[in-house]
Amino acid sequence: MDDEKNPGNRESRHRTEDAKQWFVMRDLKRRNAKLPAYKMCQERGFEYFTPIIHQLVRVQGRRENREVPFMQDLLFIKETRERLDPLVEDIPTLQYRYVLGAQHTPMVVRDADMDRFIRAVASVERPQYYRPDEITPEMLNRKIRLIGGQLDGYEGYLLTVRGSKVKRLLIELPALLAASVEVQPEYIQIIKEK
Repeated sequence: MDDEKNPGNRESRHRTEDAKQWFVMRDLKRRNAKLPAYKMCQERGFEYFTPIIHQLVRVQGRRENREVPFMQDLLFIKETRERLDPLVEDIPTLQYRYVLGAQHTPMVVRDADMDRFIRAVASVERPQYYRPDEITPEMLNRKIRLIGGQLDGYEGYLLTVRGSKVKRLLIELPALLAASVEVQPEYIQIIKEK
C-alpha cells in the first residue's frame, strides 16, 4: 500500500527508523590499531558491545596479556540509524553488515536477544566465544533450562567439551556469535525433547 493511502504505514516505518536498535557492524581496522571502532564508540558515548578476550601479544619485544576483540571485525552498536549514519560516513573503516539478499538492509539483532546475550557473558569472568562454524553437533549435548541463580530462566544447550568437568551453557546470536558460560550443576534442569 502507498503511504498516502495508509498513513499508519508511514508512521510505523518512521518510528522504526527513530528507535534505537542493535546494529551489527564491521570494523576493518587492523588488529593492532591504536583506536579501534569500539574505542571510538566509547569516546563518543555510543552504547556498544564487542566480545573481548584476553590474549598474549608482543609489544616492543615483550609479551603482554591484553584485552582484544574476539572477532576483530564484529561490533554491535545500539543507536538510531539517523545518529549512526554520520559516524559510518566519518569513519571509513566502520561499515554496516547487510542482510544477505536484501539490498541495503543493515543487520540488526533484537533488543531482547542482545540484552540476554550481554547479560549472560557479563555473569562470568571469562566467557568462551565461538564463531558459528566452530559449533559442531557433537558439542550440543542436551537442551537445558536454568532454575535459579543469575541466569534464572535461560535456556540453551549444555556444552560438552572433552576432558572438562565444568558445566557450560551455550548462548547464541544465530549466524553471528556464540558464547559459553559456566553454570552451577544445581541450577540445571534438562528439557526433554518431544
